[in-house]
Amino acid sequence: MKEMPVTVRRSLELVGLCAVGAVVVLGQSVIMPLLVAFFICLLLMPVFRWLRKHKVPEVLAIILCIAAFLLLIAGIMTFLSFQVGALLSDIDAIKKNITIHANSLSGWVSRRFNLPLDKQMAMINKQGARLGGNVTDYLQGAFVSISGIFIFLGLLPIYLFLILFYRGLLVKFVYQWFAPDKHEQVNEAIGETEVIVKYYLGGLLIQITYLTVLLGGILLIFGIKHAILIGVTFAILNLIPYLGALVGNLIGVMLTLTSSQEIWQIWVVLGTIAVVQFLDNNILMPRIVGSKVKINAFASIVGIVIGGTMAGIAGMFLSIPVMAVLKIIFDKSEHLKPWGLLLGDDNNKEGGNRMSKVRKNLQHKRDEEVDKDKQRYKKNDQ
Repeated sequence: MKEMPVTVRRSLELVGLCAVGAVVVLGQSVIMPLLVAFFICLLLMPVFRWLRKHKVPEVLAIILCIAAFLLLIAGIMTFLSFQVGALLSDIDAIKKNITIHANSLSGWVSRRFNLPLDKQMAMINKQGARLGGNVTDYLQGAFVSISGIFIFLGLLPIYLFLILFYRGLLVKFVYQWFAPDKHEQVNEAIGETEVIVKYYLGGLLIQITYLTVLLGGILLIFGIKHAILIGVTFAILNLIPYLGALVGNLIGVMLTLTSSQEIWQIWVVLGTIAVVQFLDNNILMPRIVGSKVKINAFASIVGIVIGGTMAGIAGMFLSIPVMAVLKIIFDKSEHLKPWGLLLGDDNNKEGGNRMSKVRKNLQHKRDEEVDKDKQRYKKNDQ
């Protein structure tokens, strides 16, 4: 059979990727919880294997793994509830601080833009009326989101148990899609997927812990109120690469403004976050995760935006591990390797050198043609 042209193959591959994306968008309420459960199961596999190695029955080992995970989540939620409760207990001071900052901002706007206070209030009331008309829609959307979260939390233990229990059946199902001579490559891809997910998700859990302790501890030394809440909020949002850190900075500033009347504390929060983030990006996280997840920055940002568009917050959080798994699949496939190269961070100068050689050859040919034309013109003149 004659092989298809490269352009046709790439077009079919792109159509296939778009079709997969459409399936994810249409079935995200089912696919995203399963995907989350799949990644959590990969994270729990070392614990499960350790229990099985020590002769713990399979069903009991699965139950113990799930119980340990749920206890961890319950501990995190309890810790967050105490921090939020401490914030809400200062509601009177928060209202007072917001009023002071609002008056300061209004005075600055009035002096800077010559906009009287009554006009500012009229603009605020106008925007408030527009937002008020959509309050019902916002509440309905929030109710649907909260309901979806509770349904997911109820189904998550069931998904975890079934995926761990039927893991052998799922692996056999994957093998059935490939010829026997490809099973070794499939086995390598499965092993690499488990290693990458384990290193990445495990590294993120460690990252949340040390960012909360480091950032919260430094802010406590400077006397910043709700320092631990700022630390844990930034640590969780930092799980979204690039974009999460920006949102974490904004929330840190807002929490500082509501808890204090001093402006210098804002600069302390921003400076501390910048220092901690520098240590995290250049020293701590590379040593924890290493070079296991090789996704370039451009692909990461595009993937986060696409994941958020397709599946909301869950899509943004899962975009990096999903792309890491896709890169493994692309690299193991002879026809899909260009897509794996597009996702990777192998930014050597070989491609640039090749393009430079091509340009030099083209320029050399042009120069030769120009010389020939000149010689031809001279002969004609003679």
